[in-house]
Amino acid sequence: MKIKKIIIKNYFIQQLLALFSVIYIKLVALTSSIIIKNIETPQYFWKNNRPFILAFWHSQLMMISYCWKSKNKINILASGHSDGRFGAIVGKYFKLNNILTSSNEKSISLKPVFTLLKNSQCIGITPDGPRGPNQKVSDGIIKISKATQVPIIPIGFASSKYRTLNSWDSFLITKPFSKSAFVWGKTITIPKNCTDNEIEEYKNILETELNLCVEKAKIETDA
Repeated sequence: MKIKKIIIKNYFIQQLLALFSVIYIKLVALTSSIIIKNIETPQYFWKNNRPFILAFWHSQLMMISYCWKSKNKINILASGHSDGRFGAIVGKYFKLNNILTSSNEKSISLKPVFTLLKNSQCIGITPDGPRGPNQKVSDGIIKISKATQVPIIPIGFASSKYRTLNSWDSFLITKPFSKSAFVWGKTITIPKNCTDNEIEEYKNILETELNLCVEKAKIETDA
């Protein structure tokens, strides 16, 4: 296992695997139909050059760029370990700009996030990443929204043809020739003066809304 990890972390192998991933994702998008529901919500922010925080489950990262209809890229908050670096390589071929942080969680700096939001750029966060628990919202996204007063907009994804990996997040691999759907959820605004107890409540609200978006996406695809 140790040798396998060393091989996967090799720069050239990462570049090659990333290229295969990009080709596969583009093939899926080319051969599949992609439905987007409730896009009016983010369109208001795009049109008025206002920032928001895009929230989606880590397992749904593969196709996320296809929900994005703005000329500006999605700035995805990613860890600094090998998974995050691999995602950055793949993301450059799409509308994704990975904001890499240190692999040591204690030294994570959110300054780039605050700067981007201040400059009216949007941020994408997987609230259950980078290591779970799966589909459980952590404090981070709520506290960032509270501190910056930038709202959160959740989104859910589903596909009629897929497989899930045996990973902590059950990562979703969409297959070619599928019917896929994105469903945008309601805007969630975190009050500046909310307490720790209220932060827990907003975590539950976001988690519920994310799961609702996923369920609605499954209905659209009959998945």
